[in-house]
Amino acid sequence: MSELKIFYKDDNERIRVARSINALKDLDKHDIVWIDLLDVSDKTEDTLEGFLKIDIQEDEEMEEIEMSSRYIQTDDSIVANSNFLKEDYSVEPVNFIIKNNILVTTRDTDLGSFNETMKKMFVNARNFPNGYHVMVALMETRVEKDADMIEDTTDLITNLSGKINAKEEMDEKVLIQIKDLQEKVTLIRQNVMDKQRVISNFLKCDLFPPELQPRLTMIIKDINSLLDYTRFGFDRLDYLQDTFLGLVNIEQNNIIKIFTVVNIVFLPPTLIASMYGMNFDFMPELHWQFGYVWAICLMIVFTLAVLLFFKLKKWL
Repeated sequence: MSELKIFYKDDNERIRVARSINALKDLDKHDIVWIDLLDVSDKTEDTLEGFLKIDIQEDEEMEEIEMSSRYIQTDDSIVANSNFLKEDYSVEPVNFIIKNNILVTTRDTDLGSFNETMKKMFVNARNFPNGYHVMVALMETRVEKDADMIEDTTDLITNLSGKINAKEEMDEKVLIQIKDLQEKVTLIRQNVMDKQRVISNFLKCDLFPPELQPRLTMIIKDINSLLDYTRFGFDRLDYLQDTFLGLVNIEQNNIIKIFTVVNIVFLPPTLIASMYGMNFDFMPELHWQFGYVWAICLMIVFTLAVLLFFKLKKWL
């Protein structure tokens, strides 16, 4: 869905929204706070580039930029690229440009953190005097979303731990779930570290208003806490994986033990049967009337003796 939103302030300092690029002709640059581009056409981007004298990166450029090159600062502008994690754990690259106190964002899909930030702007317009404040609010909301995703992943890990404790759930599906959760935690951690790098650059930037420095510092502290939680998630998943593999080994050992006990229990009867099955002309009990019953009794006695021995040794 293609959508353009231009957030600006009216004479009463209230936030208004224009949805046409032609509205830029009638607006004062000082009144514009945020311009959000959601999968817009190249023509719209060209018009905006000419209006603000900026360079909007293409999707391919944003995806190919290395981590160390995702932040660029000039004398009057900031260009930052960051990956936002969606609900399905897919990554959406977002481009941020701040120039003349106006924030420009470009993306291809709808993001919950953007929608929530827009709601905050309409509720309290005083907290969003310019694009720098919108940028900080977007990052705050994104970090909150990351915290929610970490909490959801933690719940999944807890539920998986309960499954591992139930013997009827001990199959390969559990190991696949552990692998999937490890990938999710890895994606969340990469996403959070990406925000950490961007916010760290903002803290060193002299273009940001001084009143935003405490909020940026608080975001860094929240990010560090989230990184600790992701590390804890990795540790739990490693523990669950080791526990699962250990229980599988115990189960396999029990199966092997059962087969071993069965083989040993039937070894004496097999020996007796093989001895009395020899085809020699002269054998004791060969023509004995109770020879068959005697052989059967010997088999039963030796079988019970072996079972009793295993029982006394607590091997059964």
